[in-house]
Order: sequence, then C-alpha cells, then structure tokens
Amino acid sequence: MARRIRTFIALQLTANIRQRLVAWQEKLAAAIPDVKWVEPENLHVTLLFLGEVPDREVAEVCQRVEEAVAEVAPFPVLVEGMGCFPERRRPRVLWAGITTGAEQLQRVHALLEKPLHYLGFRREERRYVPHITLGRLKADREVPRLPELLREYRSCRGGEMLASEICIMASQLERTGPVYTVMGRALFRGEDAGTTQFHAAPEHGGLTPSAPSGQGDTASAAPFVGEDFVQPGDEPLMD
Repeated sequence: MARRIRTFIALQLTANIRQRLVAWQEKLAAAIPDVKWVEPENLHVTLLFLGEVPDREVAEVCQRVEEAVAEVAPFPVLVEGMGCFPERRRPRVLWAGITTGAEQLQRVHALLEKPLHYLGFRREERRYVPHITLGRLKADREVPRLPELLREYRSCRGGEMLASEICIMASQLERTGPVYTVMGRALFRGEDAGTTQFHAAPEHGGLTPSAPSGQGDTASAAPFVGEDFVQPGDEPLMD
C-alpha cells in the first residue's frame, strides 16, 4: 500500500521575519492565555493545502507546481498587522497579515489551483486570504482585549522579504505538534529571473533546485489597517 503524505504548498519566511513574529507571540501570550502557538521554524504562508497525497504522486505534484509558477517573477512580501479568524468576538486563529505582495500571493494561489484540480485535488471554496498563522485558541471563547490588540498591531511590521520560490511541504503530525519537511521547491522564474534546472529529491521523489536561491529582508512599504482585514466567515486554509 502506498504511503500517504500530508501535503501543502507554502512560502517560507526569512529568519529575521520569524524572529520578529516570535516577539509578537511572546507579547500576545501575556495578554491571551490558552493559545497553542506555532513553533518558530513552522511559521509560513500557506498557499494551498492538498491533504493526504500518495507518495508515488509527489513527483507529479512538484512538476505541476513548477510549471504553474514558471512565469511568475519574484516579488516583495511585507508582513504587517495582525488579524483573526473567523471573527474578532470569538477568534479561533490569530495571524499576522500580508500587505505588499498579497495580490501576487492570491495570483499564485489561483495559478496552483487549476492544474492541481486536474490531478484530483479539490478547489478551495473559501476566499483565500494570505496570512501567517501565529497561534490557535484552545477553546471557543471571547477575548475581551482582542480589539485593543488589533489596534495596537495594525501598523506593526514583521519585516519584508523577496518571494522567489515556493515549497511543497510534508507535514508529519507528532504528539508535540507538526513537523514540516521540504519535499520540493519551485522558483519564480519570470522576467529577468533566469531559469533553474530541477532534479528529483530521492527521499520523496520531489523536485529541488540545483542551486540555492536567496531571500533577504529589505525596506518596508505601505500602511495596513488590521481590523479591516478581518471579515466574519473568513476561514484559514489548513496549515
């Protein structure tokens, strides 16, 4: 029987951004109890959750992802502001927002959906909202201080990076939480980005670049109104 791998596609973050978001988590933890915070190494932007994928299909998934984003050019991504799902009154997920780069991430999400739908993966029915999950509340309850915290964090910036690739990730659920492993990478090769040859990753049959790509923090950009980015009924993609 084929082994099945819990799979999702994500934009990984730079170390500097993760470090800043951990500082957010630590401050929030003092104000909001009983939250399961995402481990620093697991902070990311989910683009698409595929669910359980047979290991023999991973290589084809990686190939379709590479082809889907081949014409996308690298673009800046600014982490800014904070929000929650599904609503401020009774939040279940706390997240950091994306301002600059949000439209490009939505485009990448749309580019991925069609070819992967042809492989049998269902389309996401809910509106895609690019975000970074910071933590999940352990109980369905009101958080009286949340509106105040959203206002406080509405213009806080977690840093900017150049999005130049996305990763096909495996998620292994352990008792202590999920462990993520990169099975494949696909570079954004549009415009003057050049081309990169891919080869199979032997342990998963996925694709990895033959040369590493750099991601660096740069200057920041536009303002963000965190509260306005939260809409009742919005739900996160699983990650």
